[in-house]
Amino acid sequence: MENTSLGWSGILRIGLVQAALGAIVVLTTSTMNRLMVVELALPAAVPGALVGLHYAMQILRPRLGFGSDVGGRRTPWIIGGMGILAIGGIVAALAIALMGSFRYAGIAVAVLAFILIGIGVGAAGTSLLVLLAKRVDERKRPAAATVVWLMMICGFVLTTIIVGACLDPYSPARLVTISAIVGAVAMIITLLAVRNIEGSAKQSANDPAQLTASHRPSTPAREQSAVEAKPASFMTALAEVWAEPKSRRFTIFVFVSMLAYSAQDLILEPFAGAVFGFTPGQSTRLSSALHGGALVGMVMVALACSGIRGRRFGSLPGWTIGGCVASALALLGLVAVGTAGPILPLKPLVFALGIANGSFAVAAIGSMMSFASSGRESREGVRMGMWGAAQALAFGIGGFLGAAASDLARHFLGVDGPAYAIVFAAESAMFLLAAVLASRLDQNRVSVPAVIPAPLGQPAT
Repeated sequence: MENTSLGWSGILRIGLVQAALGAIVVLTTSTMNRLMVVELALPAAVPGALVGLHYAMQILRPRLGFGSDVGGRRTPWIIGGMGILAIGGIVAALAIALMGSFRYAGIAVAVLAFILIGIGVGAAGTSLLVLLAKRVDERKRPAAATVVWLMMICGFVLTTIIVGACLDPYSPARLVTISAIVGAVAMIITLLAVRNIEGSAKQSANDPAQLTASHRPSTPAREQSAVEAKPASFMTALAEVWAEPKSRRFTIFVFVSMLAYSAQDLILEPFAGAVFGFTPGQSTRLSSALHGGALVGMVMVALACSGIRGRRFGSLPGWTIGGCVASALALLGLVAVGTAGPILPLKPLVFALGIANGSFAVAAIGSMMSFASSGRESREGVRMGMWGAAQALAFGIGGFLGAAASDLARHFLGVDGPAYAIVFAAESAMFLLAAVLASRLDQNRVSVPAVIPAPLGQPAT
């Protein structure tokens, strides 16, 4: 196993970048979505299509991961991606302000903004994951993924709380100002966090891990493995990774579970505004309750699986399955309040949904980091790029279908509550399907070509 250069301080620095990335993204997927639907009275399919466009741009993630595998520095991609993302967030706010007077011109500007957002997230996010996979010791990868994911959720929570407090009373100028401040702060954090994290260009070219590998005794098996580890093209690498049973099964699970997760993202705040009469600030704070619950669920799983006084409470597969089932049950609670009225308080119900979502998400991320090295060598970037593309595709489709389905249901039913309840019920069914798929993931079986030795130190789940 190759030596790595990132310790816990480096992992925390990557987590700060992920938190900064999440701070910008959450404004576009929650607050700006609600403003387009409620304040501007646009069909929910409009923000759904825009968010779907930004996820569609992330189909480039496997190619970006391949480029990082082949060689080259990751920090320029991280900085460049965050810069593009920050600009996209500001342009999106300007587009919403423009929509108030010039609707179609504003929508056209929003299309450009969400293309920039998608490219920025894909470039920065993929490079962050590759940096974790390639430069963090294998034994630390599950914990590192948990820390980075938790810090991203913290970015969600802090941003929604602060923006929720500053946005009322709402005005387009206030939204643009807040978006500019968030983008600037995110960029400053990124620049400080990645400074010298890879060393100089000369040091990267003489990476200790590469130098160590170059002084290992050469054997015919190692030479053959090294040759096969470097494909001639991206399509060759992608085909090789897809041929691995574990990678393929996990890709399908990620797609289905994220499809269920994303369908709620764009309709939760409009649901709160239309059915419960929440103001923009109140519905933004409701999103903070969702993300706060996810934070609690992630910490709970991290503590349970890492062991308390030498005891572990469950496994990553068990928590993945349980989180999916709990998410389905929480969504059924939203179905109940959508059809029968406010028989249950909305905020605690959303908080419980967040806990369930966080439990399955962090357990799945822990498995992802463990699976990243299962298979051919030097394919971590391609594997995580493929899983990232599956997640992005699911989010794009799920967000659009959830928003469009709510529009159609409201058109035919003529009432808001039951219309949203239909969408929540469909999400619940998808989470149950994801639980079934998770139960069929073979954690112990690793598909590795005979000439390549199995990865060392495979973490137990």
